[in-house]
Amino acid sequence: MILSDKDIEKMLKKGTIKIVPLDKGQIGPASVDLTLSDEWYFFNKQKIVDLSKTGFEKCFNKKNAKNITLRPGEMCLGKTVEKITLPNYIMGKLEGRSRFARMGLIIHTTSALVQPGSNNRQVLEIVNLAPFPIKLHAGMRVSQVLFERLLSPTGKPYAKFGKIARIQ
Repeated sequence: MILSDKDIEKMLKKGTIKIVPLDKGQIGPASVDLTLSDEWYFFNKQKIVDLSKTGFEKCFNKKNAKNITLRPGEMCLGKTVEKITLPNYIMGKLEGRSRFARMGLIIHTTSALVQPGSNNRQVLEIVNLAPFPIKLHAGMRVSQVLFERLLSPTGKPYAKFGKIARIQ
């Protein structure tokens, strides 16, 4: 079952779901808008990357900036300002916002799942598919998260069992 704005607001009020910081204006009909932080990660120069031996941490350089420009076809990682904390019976799904998608901006390439039991900021895999450069600014609401209730609680909450979860 996907949660509506009323469900989300009730769970936020009870503390079942936590999103910090959060402005009430970020809550939509069935999702919550998420904002970009000033933390960006760009690929460093590599000849060949063997994915069976190399983690993403070794392939990116961190950059803090109020805004960045993505060239056509370029990818970077961004982080949300908001930290999302979920119980072990609620999961989230990241989505891009249509107004930006229509301009060729992809917000997550494959990792849309916010695992049940998460307690972290979300990493966004941002790609420019437009034929022109796109400028992004910290504070832009380029993503949204919707929430679903699981039929039963997970036995592997992400904040406890996720390898990367503890450092985001």
